[in-house]
Amino acid sequence: MQIENMVAIVTGAASGLGEATARALAARGAKVAVLDFNEAGARIVASEIGGIAIKCDVASAEGAESAVATVSGELGAARILINCAGVAPARKMLGKQGVMPLDEFRRAIEINLVGTFNLLRLFADAASKLEPLETGERGVVVNTASVAGYEGQIGQTAYGASKAGVIGLTLPAARELAPLGIRVCTIAPGIFETPMLKGLPEAAQKSLGEMVPFPARLGRATEYASLALHIIANEMLNGETIRLDGAIRMAPK
Repeated sequence: MQIENMVAIVTGAASGLGEATARALAARGAKVAVLDFNEAGARIVASEIGGIAIKCDVASAEGAESAVATVSGELGAARILINCAGVAPARKMLGKQGVMPLDEFRRAIEINLVGTFNLLRLFADAASKLEPLETGERGVVVNTASVAGYEGQIGQTAYGASKAGVIGLTLPAARELAPLGIRVCTIAPGIFETPMLKGLPEAAQKSLGEMVPFPARLGRATEYASLALHIIANEMLNGETIRLDGAIRMAPK
């Protein structure tokens, strides 16, 4: 699918992977809706790329429905969805602070997995009503998992389970939406530069980067964005989860 003049929704776009992808899409001529729970951050990004900012709790049915309706009303029907909204909790089930509260596990599942499905279902419903492009496509979805969905470390039960769910969602969703001309893929990043990691001392960032076989550094948000744009452009990519990790395989801790 071409990107120029297409309407794109990017969740979690106020920072990190989502921000980089929103910027990359806008640079290629897309009309971008910047969705994030951090409304102030979303407004900054949107103002810089000529998009629109919408505050959205991706785990809320009503909030997501309102956001998608706003996008349609202001920019037109979206043919591209990039799901980057997520949280990365780190806590042991049985730690020094006691048993992990169930609500902490539930929050990771709600935002990372339910939030992804929530936007996916609403996007697919709207895109299914559009006229197909010359390629036969009506829409493209790129979800975000993590290598933790395959090799979750100690302290990542909630995060690993939520991202494994996104991986498991990919193929059945792609198969269901294929007759409608809607493709679904997922990117599973390794250790990437995120606002959280950038807050660590330089020595700590270097140590984490050296865990990657090659290149021995942290991944860059622009590299995620580059792959997302390639998925959009390459119509043969469908139902696939692509690891973007420099060949790293996570140790238990």
